[in-house]
Amino acid sequence: MPATNQVDWFQIGTDQPAAAERFYGDVFGWSFGNDDDTPGYRLISTPGADRPGGGLADTSGDGPGSHAIFFVNVADTAETCRKAEAAGGKILVAPRDGGGGLVFAHLLDPSGNHIGVYTPQHD
Repeated sequence: MPATNQVDWFQIGTDQPAAAERFYGDVFGWSFGNDDDTPGYRLISTPGADRPGGGLADTSGDGPGSHAIFFVNVADTAETCRKAEAAGGKILVAPRDGGGGLVFAHLLDPSGNHIGVYTPQHD
């Protein structure tokens, strides 16, 4: 399991997921597979990786729009959001259930950079 407070996931959000898959597949050799827990979300595997390291979100319905962000694994997503606000950041997407016990949120740092945080399912 990845260490807490470590960047270990990335996400690309787009309203044109098929075009994004072609682009990233052609440029970097990434492959894409379905996420059985989240309809419309595709898992990204990079060459030589032993597990998916990112996801492709279809933002045509709702969500934070087009983006490419990294996610930090945190012990408590809600508490991290409170700390981010206290430190001058903003909550872009409040903590939500990502399925399978995962909780995530999207934040803006004080400079307006979009980042994500998540707490994985705990066994």
